Amino acid sequence: MGRVTRRQLTDLPGTLGLPVALALASILAALAFGLPVLDRALPAERPVTPGEPYRVGAGVTVVPPPGATLDVTGTRPGETRGTALFRTGGVSYTIDVEPFTGNLTEAAVRLRQRITGISGHQITGTQLAVSTAGGLAGVQGGYTAGDRDGRYAVFVAQGLIIEVMVSGDDADLSTVPTTIGTLRYESHR
Repeated sequence: MGRVTRRQLTDLPGTLGLPVALALASILAALAFGLPVLDRALPAERPVTPGEPYRVGAGVTVVPPPGATLDVTGTRPGETRGTALFRTGGVSYTIDVEPFTGNLTEAAVRLRQRITGISGHQITGTQLAVSTAGGLAGVQGGYTAGDRDGRYAVFVAQGLIIEVMVSGDDADLSTVPTTIGTLRYESHR
């Protein structure tokens, strides 16, 4: 087989002819401008099956709150880490899972620092122990962010940190304890 030289590659558009070159340019333009338009036209929120566990990532599942939708702009499932963003009414419900080598106390400090690092966010009240129906033990607490209230919970399971942050109007946060209780971790066998 022969080699293709740089000169031959630079001459390729001219050898294709003007109609073919224009057709290729049109296809590339359609892809470059059309796909983002199509992406913006699709809704960011997708329905989830009520009462069914959703796989966040790394073996962690949760049953979303009743009436929740999945916001695909903030959702990234994966084998070793994952993020899920659910919305229900005015409440945002985020779960992050990623590798972690520390203990539960270190995980709680890390999440609290992350919350207070966001402009206008303050931790409120004390941290309390929490456990899930799947056997995860963690801590939970509350925070405020101006006109929005929030709840957080953090768990450590076999080299993973599971962080839950929920924000919305205080009256709308009633589903938080129920939803946190549905978190499960199934180690990969």
